[in-house]
Amino acid sequence: MESINEIEKLAYKMRRETMRGIHNAGSGHPGGCFSCAEIIATLYSGIMKIDPKNPKWPDRDRFVLSKGHAGPILFTALAYSGFFPLKECENIRSLTGKLQCTPSPKVEGCDASSGSLGQGLSTAVGMALAGKADKKDYRVFILMGDGEQNEGQIWEAVMAAAHHKLNNLIGFIDNNEVQMCGTLKDILDTGDLGNKYAAFGWNVIRIDGHDVKQIKDAIEAAGKEKSRPTIIIAKTVKGKGVSYMEGKYQWHGASPTEEDTRIAMRELDDAINALGGE
Repeated sequence: MESINEIEKLAYKMRRETMRGIHNAGSGHPGGCFSCAEIIATLYSGIMKIDPKNPKWPDRDRFVLSKGHAGPILFTALAYSGFFPLKECENIRSLTGKLQCTPSPKVEGCDASSGSLGQGLSTAVGMALAGKADKKDYRVFILMGDGEQNEGQIWEAVMAAAHHKLNNLIGFIDNNEVQMCGTLKDILDTGDLGNKYAAFGWNVIRIDGHDVKQIKDAIEAAGKEKSRPTIIIAKTVKGKGVSYMEGKYQWHGASPTEEDTRIAMRELDDAINALGGE
């Protein structure tokens, strides 16, 4: 398993490659990619049981990126894990590349299609139920957006997961408090999501979603649950790592200019160097 420092560095390298790919494509969702970088980097740095040489290994852990617009940051994690060359991430959202807007099982290492918000948790519940039925010990991880909690299908799946005592299901909510057109409170206030999940019978853990140690400790605690699914409410910053993006809903799905990209790449390189360099 990678050290905390190496995972922190990986998260910024993933941001950098995501920025490069989004700039090349002329479209994408940098803000929501950058807010969940540490979560995904931690999962793919020794937490999840996966095998890049055997992507469909039946006993692997599963990962569902329900907030599918953050696909580019997942693709970089898969590339750094060895599923395909990192060069592929420079050619996202193109007719000539294998990596499109959102995850697809056609991509090595992707376990589910996503992008239509609100559906991922139902998929993850199905995977977790299958694991129980097949007497497999794999775990199912899912990452959702906080704006996504506005979707009614989420709450049907929340209820089902608790009813079936899916302790092999571990969820994250990327709680950056900003969605496409504004803040959560302005669009549709979700209130205290932790209290809501707890009321439905889930184990609730609250963390700083950019603190790798807290992420690792939360996953370890979730692994000790015997009869409940776990939701990890991860407080994050939209656009984390690029000063002009942080906390700005305008960067949910904006295309960076040449100057935007130059500034972002400089700041991300500086952060990597501060963590010890390449």
